[in-house]
Amino acid sequence: MTPNENKNIRQNLKQKTWNEIKANDSWAIFKVMSEFVDGFEKMSRIGPCVSVFGSARTKPGDTYYKLAENIAFQLTQNGYGVITGGGPGIMEAGNKGARRGGGVSVGLNIDLPFEQKDNSFIDHDKNLQFDYFFVRKVMFVKYAQGFVALPGGFGTLDELFEAMTLIQTKKIEKFPIVLVGTQFWNGMLGWIKETLLKQNGNIHEDDLNLFQVVDTAEEVIEIIDSFYKKHMLSPNF
Repeated sequence: MTPNENKNIRQNLKQKTWNEIKANDSWAIFKVMSEFVDGFEKMSRIGPCVSVFGSARTKPGDTYYKLAENIAFQLTQNGYGVITGGGPGIMEAGNKGARRGGGVSVGLNIDLPFEQKDNSFIDHDKNLQFDYFFVRKVMFVKYAQGFVALPGGFGTLDELFEAMTLIQTKKIEKFPIVLVGTQFWNGMLGWIKETLLKQNGNIHEDDLNLFQVVDTAEEVIEIIDSFYKKHMLSPNF
């Protein structure tokens, strides 16, 4: 086979691969659209809710699991439903507390190769499935009247900083963001204050007011209720 023939084969293979990529991308657009449409239709009917975040690896006997369940229970007793990621750990605790309180219990599940599986405390008609993280994140923010973040990993931090960035840049209206667990969050808060703010000036001092840190369910409820005594409940975006 001559060098020119080899070159032509490589070019043909490259063009074929590129055409397949473009075709797959086109079909992905319809999949994304269908997830948005299904999510908007179902979530628009849930009423005022608070999103509860935290690690999927937290065990039922853990202090934070019990605290998440209590927070969710108290939210339902004050007129709020609960939205979680639909999986185990803190998510399960949130849905469990909402179920125990007789309130709305929503699960926004994501298809993952590990950790994620539906918990049994989600309302059967409010268990949504997603393939795309970015679509799921829109649902968390658009239909939540507050964020409650308990100890978690990268996913919890992702949701937390997404919400703070959207509020900071005024892409959405401000809503309460409550971090639960002073001991857990202190290291990150110290880095934000010292490194981001004081040493480098990468944020404004007012940005520290985007969130509050507490240790009890009662404090969570007080922050959210106080906020909505002054603001109307409405979806974001």
